[in-house]
Amino acid sequence: MKEWKELSIQIGDLARSTGRWIAEEQSGFKSERVEIKDHNSLVSYVDKRAEEQLVEGLSQLLPEAGFITEEATVTNERKELSWVIDPLDGTTNFIHGIPLYAVSIGLLQEDELVCGVVYECGRDELFRAALGSGAFCNGTPIRVSAANELSQSVLATGFPYHDFSRIERFNKLLAELYRSTRGLRRFGSAATDLAWVACGRFDGFFEYGLNSWDVAGGALLVKEAGGRLSDFQGADDFLFGKSIISSNSHIFEAFQQMVKGRMESDEMDRK
Repeated sequence: MKEWKELSIQIGDLARSTGRWIAEEQSGFKSERVEIKDHNSLVSYVDKRAEEQLVEGLSQLLPEAGFITEEATVTNERKELSWVIDPLDGTTNFIHGIPLYAVSIGLLQEDELVCGVVYECGRDELFRAALGSGAFCNGTPIRVSAANELSQSVLATGFPYHDFSRIERFNKLLAELYRSTRGLRRFGSAATDLAWVACGRFDGFFEYGLNSWDVAGGALLVKEAGGRLSDFQGADDFLFGKSIISSNSHIFEAFQQMVKGRMESDEMDRK
């Protein structure tokens, strides 16, 4: 088995190559080439071709690995080693010419993330991490922020776009965070949000309704940069549990308890 750090560098090279192709395609992209998968869930030939490029390249790195992919251009099958891929996280941004979208790649060994890469196309920033080896942006080590209180923090989130079952409590949570933080941001790419938590631009990030490919690349970045993660209930199922909280260790407990309190109340109201 290759060392995870060496492998993360190779994954990063592939992500950057694919991401630069995506950025080139954006300049001449036509909205009529968009397909609708589901309510507010969009896809284009760019997503699909980018995923095909990634699958081909990653298959050469680890022929024995399975795949969990957003666009299902290859049979999705979990194995001892599994790639978790979002070829274009922020498709809506891409389609509308908003220059914030990313390639996200995570590698699972059984249930543990061992490599994570996010390439943010607009800023040409390559974030990578390998288990036990730290996190980097364009080769420079990164760390989560040092904010000690929620009142000192800027948080990122994503607004629900198809699962509106918890929207009332989520909105109340947002209102509480408006008053208790320096501000909230919503940029439309969970992979980028996690990468920016890892490098300290955001102090925390939370969202529900996500899939594994949205967060697999960025979650290990946060861990290796000294941060913490959980799902909304405070458990470790942030990869497949459809919700995620991430932040530096200083604010994590207060942040997680606030989110859990609001969203658990929602669960009780619906019973």
